[in-house]
Amino acid sequence: MIGSKKILVIEDDPDIRMVLKGQLDMDGYEVYEAETGREGLVLTKSVLPDLVILDLNLPDMDGMKVCKEVKEIGDIPVIMLTVRDTMSDKLRGFEVGADDYLTKPFEYLELAARIKVCLKRKGQRMFKDEPLESGDFKLFQKRREVVIGDKKIRLTKRETQLLELLMGHAGDVVPREFLKSQIWQGELGSESRSLDVHVRRLRCKIEPDPENPRYVITHPGVGYRFEPGE
Repeated sequence: MIGSKKILVIEDDPDIRMVLKGQLDMDGYEVYEAETGREGLVLTKSVLPDLVILDLNLPDMDGMKVCKEVKEIGDIPVIMLTVRDTMSDKLRGFEVGADDYLTKPFEYLELAARIKVCLKRKGQRMFKDEPLESGDFKLFQKRREVVIGDKKIRLTKRETQLLELLMGHAGDVVPREFLKSQIWQGELGSESRSLDVHVRRLRCKIEPDPENPRYVITHPGVGYRFEPGE
């Protein structure tokens, strides 16, 4: 499997590991397995996987801590795969660096699609001249420009980061706390009002009618959802 992407599955349930390994093998990935958090971290350092699928209920460590330590090792996408289905768990997962969050029971086809999105985003971070595409939108992160159909729009650094995060999770509600943590990373000015201001400015640039948005949809008290159009 020369050139295949490496995926590390950190999961203590042997049946789930077996199913995932079989499916991922068939999809052409090079699969590594760990049943504890510590074993997963050791493998992460030695293998440097392209992506980690992480259960949160591990026998030796909290999966949230494992995710945080994986992110300290390198730019490795993490998909949390867990029975924890509350919004507070999902928010905390994004806060510690998760790139996506899928609850059990799950359909492998959905997980496979999310894996492809995460790997694509990672590749685009490495080659910033390649646009991030979603529906009618093409976002050029390096030059801070979005193309919608034949219309080119210049963006600020924050607007580019905001649109990149929303486009990367197109169709899903992206929590406010995740957006703030990713864009400002603890800097001053990361309060909720700043996020709302940047959403409003972004809408003024990309929406046909900013007062009735069709692309960036508000979910009050939770976050925002990006709908890319046809």
